[in-house]
Amino acid sequence: MASDNFVTNGINHVALVSSDMARTVDFYTNVLGMPLIKTLNIPGGAQHFFFDCGNDTSIAYFWFPDAPESVPGVSHGADVPGRENDWKTPPASMNHLAFDVPADKFDEYVERLTEKGLDPSPVLNHDDSEQTIAAEPHPGVFIRSVYFKDPDGVVLEFACWTKEFGPDDSNDLPVDADGKPVSVAAD
Repeated sequence: MASDNFVTNGINHVALVSSDMARTVDFYTNVLGMPLIKTLNIPGGAQHFFFDCGNDTSIAYFWFPDAPESVPGVSHGADVPGRENDWKTPPASMNHLAFDVPADKFDEYVERLTEKGLDPSPVLNHDDSEQTIAAEPHPGVFIRSVYFKDPDGVVLEFACWTKEFGPDDSNDLPVDADGKPVSVAAD
C-alpha cells in the first residue's frame, strides 16, 4: 500500500531578508565562513543569494529595495535566549535559526564568537529539569546552545546534540491555542 506521507531529505534552505546584501555577504562568508554558492539579480532591483551551511543545506537571503523596516520582537527576536530580556516572537515569525556544530568544537566556537565581537548568549545546556536549563553539562543534557545575532538582528544559534533520543523523549502532548493539551495521532 502506498503511503500518503511526503518524503523529505531535510531542509534545503531557509530564506530570510537582508537590509544590506553586501553586509550580509561579509558576515556569512567572512565571519561565519559559509561560502556564497549562488547569486541572483531579480527584476525590479532585488537580489537572492545562497550560502552553503553544510551537509547539502543552505541559508538564503533576499534583498528588496523597498522592503518594510524590521520590528524587533515581531519580525525577529528582540533579544537572544539566555538573557533576561524577552525573546518571544509571534506566530508565523522566525524565532531563530540553529546551525548544527560538532559537539567537540562547541566550546571553541563559543570563544570564537566572542573574539569576533558577536556578543553570544550564555551557553544553555538544555535538559529535562523543571527549568529546562542546567548550569553545567551532565548526562541528562540533550543539546547545548549558544545564541547570537547577524547584522540584521536575526537570532542565530550554534547547537550540538549530546544525547540520542528514545521513545520516552516525546511523551508531552501539544497544547492548542488556549493552552489545553490535545492528543494528535499520527497517520
